[in-house]
Amino acid sequence: MASADQFNMQNPLTQYPQPKFPEQPQPVPGLASKMQPVPDHGETSYKGTGRLNGRKALVTGGDSGIGRAAAIAFAREGADVVINYLPEEQSDAEEVITLIEAEGRKAVAIPGDLKSEAFCKKLVETANDELGGLDLLVNVAGRQKAIADISQLTTEQFDETFKTNVYALFWICKAAVPLMPEGVAFSKALSKQVLPKGIRVNIVAPGPFWTPLQTSGGQTQDVITEFGSEVPMKRPGQPAECAPIYVFLASQESSYITGESFGVTGGNTLP
Repeated sequence: MASADQFNMQNPLTQYPQPKFPEQPQPVPGLASKMQPVPDHGETSYKGTGRLNGRKALVTGGDSGIGRAAAIAFAREGADVVINYLPEEQSDAEEVITLIEAEGRKAVAIPGDLKSEAFCKKLVETANDELGGLDLLVNVAGRQKAIADISQLTTEQFDETFKTNVYALFWICKAAVPLMPEGVAFSKALSKQVLPKGIRVNIVAPGPFWTPLQTSGGQTQDVITEFGSEVPMKRPGQPAECAPIYVFLASQESSYITGESFGVTGGNTLP
């Protein structure tokens, strides 16, 4: 895929590939390297400007998709980064570690399943120990399974989705808050509760993004072929297009912003 430098003006409608895409089923959790086209996570397009020098970040789902884009951008802005992912995603994760280290930043890979409360607690503790502190937390990892009818949804699938998308968010934030110093930011938690501690909380709300989450069961294959065509831009977002908002919210430039949701939706405005 041809990448797009974020500093050069381009037509957003044609900046990245539009449907139709080939059917491309993958087993859960899926690998970015096997997608057609391969997503742009900013590997060659994201240019840093030192806005996060010396910061220490933990990014869940950092092997691919939006998490990978955030991890790459954070490193290029000067942060050391811990990424979490499932063991099956090791090959994608190794690519990210190489990219982070190429920026001269410390990179730590911690595979494991966020459905485990004990692992979530250990993940935060290990990230804090490895980086010598923790001041940025980005919760991106998620699970999604396309089901045609509620009758086909099993209790096991419901439980796995809820634990990954909701319980893990709670467990990780609960473990991270006591470790964070004043004046930092992390995504998706309770903004007013932690604001007296000098901690800001903001949410990035993406639209249809071209990630392995979609091709490994998040969407049916007939939807994948036209994925993104339903939004005004008529294409899916690329993970690299989400990275700058994560950097902005992580940096001191957004010091007066907390408790907000930022849509990156290809033209579908948030309610």
